[in-house]
Amino acid sequence: MLSVKDLAVSFQTRRGAVDAVRGVSFDVAKGEILGVVGESGSGKSVTSYALMRILDAGGTITAGDAVYSGIDLRRASERDMRDVRGREISMIFQNPRAALNPIRKVGQQIEDVLRHHATATRYDARAKAIAALEAVRINDAEARYDAYPFELSGGMCQRIVCAIALACDPRLLIADEPTTGLDITTQKAVMDLVRDLIRERNMSSILITHDLGLAAQYCDRMIVMKDGVIVEQGAPDAIFADPQHPYSRKLVDATPRIGESIRNLLPVEDRTEETQAVVSDEVLVDVRDLKKTYQGKSGLVHALKGVSFKVRKGESVGLVGESGCGKSTTSEILVRLMDATAGEIIFDGTDIAAVPARDFSRDPRRSDIQMVFQDATDSLNPRHTARQTIAEPLRRLGKVSRAKLAARIEELASLVGLPAALLDRFPHQLSGGQKARVGIARAIALEPKFLILDEPTAALDVSIQAVVLNLLVDLRAKLGMTYLFVSHDLYVVRLLCSHVIVMKDGEIVEQGPTEEVMTNPASDYTRNLLAAAPQPPARRLPAA
Repeated sequence: MLSVKDLAVSFQTRRGAVDAVRGVSFDVAKGEILGVVGESGSGKSVTSYALMRILDAGGTITAGDAVYSGIDLRRASERDMRDVRGREISMIFQNPRAALNPIRKVGQQIEDVLRHHATATRYDARAKAIAALEAVRINDAEARYDAYPFELSGGMCQRIVCAIALACDPRLLIADEPTTGLDITTQKAVMDLVRDLIRERNMSSILITHDLGLAAQYCDRMIVMKDGVIVEQGAPDAIFADPQHPYSRKLVDATPRIGESIRNLLPVEDRTEETQAVVSDEVLVDVRDLKKTYQGKSGLVHALKGVSFKVRKGESVGLVGESGCGKSTTSEILVRLMDATAGEIIFDGTDIAAVPARDFSRDPRRSDIQMVFQDATDSLNPRHTARQTIAEPLRRLGKVSRAKLAARIEELASLVGLPAALLDRFPHQLSGGQKARVGIARAIALEPKFLILDEPTAALDVSIQAVVLNLLVDLRAKLGMTYLFVSHDLYVVRLLCSHVIVMKDGEIVEQGPTEEVMTNPASDYTRNLLAAAPQPPARRLPAA
């Protein structure tokens, strides 16, 4: 169906031409799902944009051929490409909210595609748009037709994007990171939906992802990209069992799975003996019957319904559940960014919930509770250098003299593995892993007793995730900190946490030792979460 030969893409920059893709060749057979895996900057998305001819103004296809069902995609006129896009080849973009027009109803956006490709008229466009919503398993599709993107959840927006992409019955679907930012059960629902629709309609698909476990579960074949070239391709089971290229081996090793230690995520040459944290029997955080309600459009919303748990000093506790279960609300209340409606938070012997959130910034315990936010990019001030970001809590809350400030910043940078040469760079000049290190350095600057980590590795590539997770393990042991690790990645929680709390609809449905909960879950909800997690194939035996 699709044949790509020696594709090359170059971008013109201020410093000259940059070769983003070089000599890429692959085929996609009818009915096949091809996985394209690799880390950020490997050329995955640029390859797909080149096939669709939607590169940025500075991007140019400099060599190679791409032929789809006899159509030369590289040399076709723009008029012909407008017919190909959507009708023959369609694309699901990475960020569904950014891909949708925020001021148009989702049903109208489906109609736009249908009418553009003359598969509907103004008389039957609404009915066909509703049928497209029903095809992606959206309940009460007629009501959802009139919804705006901001009124829908992330998973629902992803389904809308799928409906738009599939509205004209394309023969080839390109899905660019279609599950980024989705919780584990929504991810499974979206991927099962895409796979089932591909089979029902006898389509082909290219799945672009940095999640090797996801690609292995849903793809017939995988290609691995690095620095704009394909370094390996083959069946997922074969690549996982015996990766031939060192980069493929690095990605396979960094993919979390049951039975592995956290050090095994690192390349063999970087593995050291894991430092064990000291866990006390003394309770540091005692959350008692925490409740949070607020007024919604249709009445009172109960975000938290009597949440209670304890965290011991030096312990790492995982907090897991689907989007909307109350994880982030709990975290924001604990870090005192939000007030609870009722309940107590006994921190180190005193109830900090009694102090209003707006006054807690002046409380002496402010420095003892810190947070690493989910999106390292959005949580950093774009106008501040890494040095200024790390210095901010020291200036505001720390008692560090100006003479010692520079030395303390460099000490923190060294502690999180951030080269001193990067301290004067702005966020846009740093990689995702480097920005994550800046966020962690800022959070530990005041040596907090309690650190809340809200999905700190969710947007990172697997090899960078491996490094950051090992860094967190070492910091906890060195500084004697206590963690609340908020995540929807059960494999990561299993590696990092000794105790786990499972939340659903504002309530705790289960909690206990991590291995016990994940090996023998007591609730159906926990069993569903575990079943939804992608199962990577068996890996090769680690080198001695």
